[in-house]
Amino acid sequence: MNKLLVLSLFGIGLVFSQSESFDRVQRDGPKLPNGKSQQEEILKAEHQKTLQDAAELVKLAEQLQDDLIKDDRHILSIATLKKTEDIEKLAKKIRSRLKK
Repeated sequence: MNKLLVLSLFGIGLVFSQSESFDRVQRDGPKLPNGKSQQEEILKAEHQKTLQDAAELVKLAEQLQDDLIKDDRHILSIATLKKTEDIEKLAKKIRSRLKK
């Protein structure tokens, strides 16, 4: 009877240890061959892309400001309007990436 109790406790402990490691794998996600978390690497890449897009957004906004200063008050060039559309698209892309 004592051996049965020890074996059942050992079996319960084994099940709990496996479920804990299974929970940890699900929480951390799959690992890459270099041992890093795949999800963490994706987040880092998205962050880097967001920084690049933000720098591009600043550059376009500065160009737009320069164009508006150079142009007459009542006349806008098609290139200036295109820059405003590009700024809007880039801002939406950044916002959608940050909402994930």
